[in-house]
Amino acid sequence: MNARITQATLLDESNPHHGKQVDIRIEKGIITEIASTLEAKKGEELINFENLTVSPGWFDSSVSIGEPGYEERETIKNGLLVAAKSGFTGIALNPNSYPVPDTSSSIAFLQNKAANNAVELFPIGALTQKSEGVDLAELYDMQQAGAIAFGDYQHAIKNPNLLKIALQYTQGFNGLVLSFPQEDDLIIKGMANEGETAIKLGLKGMPALAEHLQIARDLYILEYTGGKLHIPTISTAQSVALIKEAKAKGLDVTCSVAITNLFFTDTVLEDFDTRYKVTPPLRNEEDRKALVAGIKDGTIDMVTSDHNPLDIEQKKLEFDHAKFGTIAQEATLGALLTLVSEKKAVQLLTAGRKRFTETTSKIEMGQPANLSLFTTKGTSTFTKEMILSKSKNAAFLGAKLKGKVYGIIANNQFTAS
Repeated sequence: MNARITQATLLDESNPHHGKQVDIRIEKGIITEIASTLEAKKGEELINFENLTVSPGWFDSSVSIGEPGYEERETIKNGLLVAAKSGFTGIALNPNSYPVPDTSSSIAFLQNKAANNAVELFPIGALTQKSEGVDLAELYDMQQAGAIAFGDYQHAIKNPNLLKIALQYTQGFNGLVLSFPQEDDLIIKGMANEGETAIKLGLKGMPALAEHLQIARDLYILEYTGGKLHIPTISTAQSVALIKEAKAKGLDVTCSVAITNLFFTDTVLEDFDTRYKVTPPLRNEEDRKALVAGIKDGTIDMVTSDHNPLDIEQKKLEFDHAKFGTIAQEATLGALLTLVSEKKAVQLLTAGRKRFTETTSKIEMGQPANLSLFTTKGTSTFTKEMILSKSKNAAFLGAKLKGKVYGIIANNQFTAS
């Protein structure tokens, strides 16, 4: 594509034009010029939006799609389009399709299926065979086929020796291990955060202790073995404190938080609305404030949508029987901008790329254009018409959001929202 972006505020701390309004010329998908103003060239597409901001392309570190096996929830083709229109140029795909991607051939299938899209799909391979938590999967073979990390989506690693072996083994090829922070034996049949709301509603609780014990155990093992550990979607104040302490020790650990846990508390469950049934569960206001503080001070490395499409048959049920999960990608920017500055939002939405892929996306001449286009101006209420996903289980319906995504430029393609 040949295009000229005009009157855009550039947000990229590595660029001398950071914070300034510029024009950007793209030729055959490569950034060729950046200046305060650029003259038009014949045959190039003009990209101009009101109050436009351009940043390096965002990366979502936890996305579920469905295909293969659960195409009724979401297909790879539409899932990547949803990501593009939500402002993301790269996604880490969770290993919760059917069959579970635990072999090199399954990783290759996902990459081939996603080829030539504007959004790049990075598969996470299952840590254990069929995500059953018994035997390690083909980690090295999957990495050679394109897997960027290894974890069992929303399944805790129950056996501590398994985590120890995984952290030791993956050091041989610089692999990243994911460990979901939940001690399952403490949350049997749990439906919501253990606390006042759950008691009032008669729901079995999911104590914060279950998260703290798992994280503390995993960090002790990481300190013993070395290696690289990522803890996805933490949800409590104590979890933030534990990870902050581990980082101060020099451990190679990162973590993420789901946008839903930053934005909502468990009080929204009072109508038994299953859109808010997620895991980790929505916690109390004290935990939510600690999570916001954690993203501001850098303890929490990245924000994820933890986007999980589920069909209506799995959510329109009694609360006890509905599945955990919500779609959130379409609302991630708007929700995040209500909590932090645009500069911090970009940092949180781009950090995952470096951790998971060991690459960075920079806005500079001679580099492929990998850009997210958005505005921080204006407010809106999230409505059904804003849902882009095939599934409609959106927790953010009715939420007040800030800003708007205009689209992305990536892989020599412009996708408008």
